[in-house]
Amino acid sequence: MNLTKARDGLRTVLEAIVLVLMISLVGVVVVGVGFRKAGASLVWYDEVASLMLAWLTYYGAALAALHRGHIGMPTLVDRLSRGVRKPVVLVGEVCVLAFFVVLAGASVRVLTVLGGTTLVSLPWLPMAVAQSVIPIGAVLFIAAQLLSLPQALALPASSAKASQTDREPVQRP
Repeated sequence: MNLTKARDGLRTVLEAIVLVLMISLVGVVVVGVGFRKAGASLVWYDEVASLMLAWLTYYGAALAALHRGHIGMPTLVDRLSRGVRKPVVLVGEVCVLAFFVVLAGASVRVLTVLGGTTLVSLPWLPMAVAQSVIPIGAVLFIAAQLLSLPQALALPASSAKASQTDREPVQRP
């Protein structure tokens, strides 16, 4: 399987998950608000909405990483010469990947500590299932970073154009 197909496949899966989570979260919030307004608050609403928001955050972060849309300084990095740019990008990638490897490992340990605990409002749902998004999200973020690394290492086509336009004087009205 080539890298582009893998990246496109992961993007499609993540987009579908994020879309389902967003629609579900909106549904839960609307139902929760409706019941609260009617004077019959749902016991599970707050906890489920919070968990869904966390899940949306982790899956959305992985999708943003795949699009190289997470926090960074792309303008600064894009303006570096190719000889300097590549090592800077690689150091940044190593730092990000190391963080998410540590996060995945630590969160798996936390899941084992959670053991048989359950959600307060939904005692049939194990806390480990609810918190499993952390290691899953970390692994997805790692995969997204690795699949988009060649794109990050490539010298952007816009950098040559940007450096030309930066040298031109700004026309003021």
